[in-house]
Amino acid sequence: MAIVSLSFPDQIIKELDRIQDTGGFTGRSELVRAAIRLLIEDRKEKDSLFGHVNAVVVVTHDESNEAPITKLKHEFEDIVKTHIHNKISHGNCVELFLVEGEGKKVASMTKAFQREEKMKSVKLIVI
Repeated sequence: MAIVSLSFPDQIIKELDRIQDTGGFTGRSELVRAAIRLLIEDRKEKDSLFGHVNAVVVVTHDESNEAPITKLKHEFEDIVKTHIHNKISHGNCVELFLVEGEGKKVASMTKAFQREEKMKSVKLIVI
């Protein structure tokens, strides 16, 4: 097995350790491998979208990070049918995007949100 050295901010290390302790992982490496397997499955699912798709993209973020939301909403305005913004707690927001269009474009929008470092979570629900 190849050895790969990774660097993480302290906050992510704290979260990794918490998940390791509560999730029964024997070490950080096992946890990171499991996370990467989930990412690979997620990518395969998005890459397999084709044809006309209806979906909901759910994004959570800190309220101070609105700029990427606005930028991507406009970039994908041809598939965004409805956008709902809601403050879910002090400083935390959720964005719901009802999207309709070509599956590859829906996947591209979701991936664009996932690449934004300041997003807390991004979920795609195909309906």
